[in-house]
Amino acid sequence: MSAEPRINDRIRVPEVRLVGPSGEQVGIVPLAKALELAQEYDLDLVEVAATARPPVCKLMDYGKFKYESAMKAREARKNQAHTVIKEMKLRPKIDPHDYDTKKGHVERFLKQGDKVKITIMFRGREQSRPELGRRLLQRLAEDVQELGFVESTPKQDGRNMIMVLGPHKKKTEAMAEAREAQAARKAERRGDDPAAAPAEPAEA
Repeated sequence: MSAEPRINDRIRVPEVRLVGPSGEQVGIVPLAKALELAQEYDLDLVEVAATARPPVCKLMDYGKFKYESAMKAREARKNQAHTVIKEMKLRPKIDPHDYDTKKGHVERFLKQGDKVKITIMFRGREQSRPELGRRLLQRLAEDVQELGFVESTPKQDGRNMIMVLGPHKKKTEAMAEAREAQAARKAERRGDDPAAAPAEPAEA
């Protein structure tokens, strides 16, 4: 079914409750009078509340209204935050350099407003030492506590141990900050461009 409202000649009722172009209440008027006013203002008569008795109609530029509504919907979709769960895999006996690299990735994901699933993979005899994995996960959680929190505490899942970290920042906030930082970098590059700098006055 179409969600399009009825406009102008498609409205088939004897009278309507009319709202003016600036939102002012005109009152209940015959449909013919409402259509006449729409012509005078060079606007459309748009049914905005079809189930009301009588239906509520407003004088507006329907083409402009549709365009603005489409732009708002598009902007809302663009800013919609999709929760993403990133995954990072570690070994219980990870070396310091690898740990720092993986921790850096986790920090980046949390800054972006994403959740991170940390998986410790046990092999062979390591499976009899679950405390190694738990200690490593606890250390990681403490190292990134400024950016995220433990959303799901460490749980053993077969040969793996899993913990989920949630970001302190919402995805929408992280996206807005990323856009601001990008705009600032562009502005800085323009400012550093010698061609953009004003010429110094020549000496007398």
